Amino acid sequence: MELIMENQEYENYKKAQKKVSDIKGFYGHLITYVLVNAVLIFINLKYTPQYLWFLWPMLSWGVGLLINGIIVFDAIPFLNKNWEERKIKEFIEEEKSKQNKYE
Repeated sequence: MELIMENQEYENYKKAQKKVSDIKGFYGHLITYVLVNAVLIFINLKYTPQYLWFLWPMLSWGVGLLINGIIVFDAIPFLNKNWEERKIKEFIEEEKSKQNKYE
């Protein structure tokens, strides 16, 4: 029983470690997004202010960053790992009950 608890604690630790790593990665991407886009805005406004082309990379990269943030911070319930694991367990239990029903 103690071994099972240690394995569960280890699994919880690994999940928490992955979550922290994902959040850290998101903030790294966010900082990069802000810095690169600041440079693009400067270049655009200095050399070609008549056409605001910096909006296109800012918008497209921003959409990707937004999706990444939604996933990392579990803003949409069906995209997070807990939902995934619950559904897998639910389907396994459903299959077991079907098998028991026919035996």
